[in-house]
Amino acid sequence: MRNCTPVTEFFLMGLPHTAGLEKVLFVLLLAFYLLTLPGNLLILLAILTSSNLHTPMYFFLGNLSVLDIFFPSVSSPKMMLYLTGHSHTISYQGCASQLFFYHFLGCAECFLYTVMAYDRFAAICHPLRYTVIMSSWVCASMAVATWMGSCLHASVLTFLIFKLPYCGPNEVDNFFCDIPVMLPLACGDTYVAQTVSFINVGLVALVCFLLILTSYSHIVISILKIRSSEGRRRAFSTCSAHFTSILLFYGPVVLIYLRPASSPWLDSVVQVLNNIVTPSLNPLIYSLRNKEVKVALRRVLTQGMHTAGE
Repeated sequence: MRNCTPVTEFFLMGLPHTAGLEKVLFVLLLAFYLLTLPGNLLILLAILTSSNLHTPMYFFLGNLSVLDIFFPSVSSPKMMLYLTGHSHTISYQGCASQLFFYHFLGCAECFLYTVMAYDRFAAICHPLRYTVIMSSWVCASMAVATWMGSCLHASVLTFLIFKLPYCGPNEVDNFFCDIPVMLPLACGDTYVAQTVSFINVGLVALVCFLLILTSYSHIVISILKIRSSEGRRRAFSTCSAHFTSILLFYGPVVLIYLRPASSPWLDSVVQVLNNIVTPSLNPLIYSLRNKEVKVALRRVLTQGMHTAGE
């Protein structure tokens, strides 16, 4: 056993192959970040203040808005700070916190998309029993299970990664701390941490994806049985926004965690899209295709302008 001086801070290398583009990247990231926060806050306010949106579908959409407010905040502020010339260093505790909250919020979003798919399955395939299947107690239980299960998932991963000794080097080949870039920096044997992390992340993503696929298979079969074209159009319209969000969420997960070979540049670009761009698009996806949300948003904005005018 050789002597090991524990690392107390890490150096974030940032996005590879972007030298000289710091100002452009800062403006773009700040624009997306500023779109994300008010966009999701407006969706959340519209759901809370509109009684006609107090349904299971919008209850889970409200949870998604909360996730999309916090998810980009895990890495974006630190990244924008060093793009403006501030320190690239992050403390050991800060790095562990980033990894925990990234996987906590990411896993919660994965679980939430699965629950939302089940909600649409119940609404379209069993409309007469929908209020019984998705009762208030069931919705609350699903939401609590989503948050608690995600916390457990992230706690296991964080414990495994930061149980390893880190003696140096301390250069993180990314703009934030995540499993693929932290494991190569460990001084000890990473086999257990790497195997459990791959299985854990892969299993959660795979099981959730299969459940979503099962729900949507039944939904498509039920919609095709609807005789009127207007009825089919309306049924597809209620699911299209959710399905679009699923594609935007699962694409980066597959590219980053389930590929046999790693590409630092591709991983960084995909994670920027996943961390910042996708959360800013969700409010647009769910509001542009949904008349109820658009009406509620107009009401919230009108009330806000009226209050400001007084």
